[in-house]
Amino acid sequence: MKLHGACLFAQSGGPTAVINASAFGVLTAALDTPEISNVYAAANGIWGVLNEEIYDINAENSAELALLPGTPAAAFGSCRYKLKQPESNSHEYLQILEIFKKYNIRYFFYNGGNDSMDTCDKISRFFAQNDYECRVIGVPKSIDNDLCGTDHTPGFGSAAKYIAASIAEICLENRVYDSESVIIVETMGRHAGWLAGASALAEISGAAPDLIYLPEVTFDMENFLRDVDSIVNERKRCLVVVSEGIKYADGTFVAETPPLSGDKFGHAQLGGAAATLAAVVKNRICEKTRSIELSLLQRCAAHCISQTDLNEAINVGKFAVEQAVAGESGKMAAIQRASGKDYAAEYALSPLSTAANSEQTVPRQWINAAENYVTQEFINYTLPLIQGEFFRAERGVPRFARLKKIPPRQKIEN
Repeated sequence: MKLHGACLFAQSGGPTAVINASAFGVLTAALDTPEISNVYAAANGIWGVLNEEIYDINAENSAELALLPGTPAAAFGSCRYKLKQPESNSHEYLQILEIFKKYNIRYFFYNGGNDSMDTCDKISRFFAQNDYECRVIGVPKSIDNDLCGTDHTPGFGSAAKYIAASIAEICLENRVYDSESVIIVETMGRHAGWLAGASALAEISGAAPDLIYLPEVTFDMENFLRDVDSIVNERKRCLVVVSEGIKYADGTFVAETPPLSGDKFGHAQLGGAAATLAAVVKNRICEKTRSIELSLLQRCAAHCISQTDLNEAINVGKFAVEQAVAGESGKMAAIQRASGKDYAAEYALSPLSTAANSEQTVPRQWINAAENYVTQEFINYTLPLIQGEFFRAERGVPRFARLKKIPPRQKIEN
């Protein structure tokens, strides 16, 4: 059944190097769809919807929109705002409904991770309960690759590529001097160790880390120190990669000193695991020990985008629009790995409830028995996702999209 009306797109959560590629996929597909009368984007995710901060995509320069793929960070802004259940906070949902009615928004695409899919799911169910026909589709993204219902998330491949390249470079740097040294590198990943594990791809460069610690298994300080000491005694130099979320048997994060703060979703704000471990190693094993925290570089390194990741980010956005126009709602666009010898991506729909507030972690069998590295199965899974290079420059520096972000004429007149 055909549904005519406007479409609204918004971004939420932590950005990725290819989040705007998905925006490009959604927006350009929507602009080319006869059933969609107007195309809008909200500022700062669902928070922008609540505050009626909306941009008219029809007013944007098409040449600038074409530069969205390859532009890092969330072009329309993001938020970390989680809607409560409608039963306890109905006024926000009614406010969203009024905004949608005002602009005749009949298609809503929310680009984000676990909590964003939860927002999608709640809004979709609320609209259905209030007899407002609006097709709601989630568009996945996450450098952490922790979203259920999809083989992998757009953003992970590029972050993995950046990490593998950076680790290879650091490894060679660590070999320069003929003296004992230990470097501990920290990646993001609160409960899922995909990013830390991706450092093993540096094996292809002949410059891999010696040890990798993931949050899927319990961290033991004494075992860690024995591992490091053994490698230092054998090779003089040791390169360690740890996920920010590694924790002890009692559930305490290694980074939990000093006490942690939390984000607006109640998740612990981590960072400092590498520094904590480096201090211990420096005291007990090697005076020349340093820590490196990759931090935001993992998700904004547009100079290291994977072409495969970029293409899939665009395609999953386009697929979301196609499926919504075809009548689907309450689903998340997802990537599936096609069967066959050579890697290929296919696109499907997954229930929003599958992705909402759940996490896809590294399978235990993809972590070695010593719990200090990943297996070949992990490498085989991740390697296809980092293939291909993309870099767009102007006079030697990156050229990113410059959007006008003009409010709809309707709001100006009101």
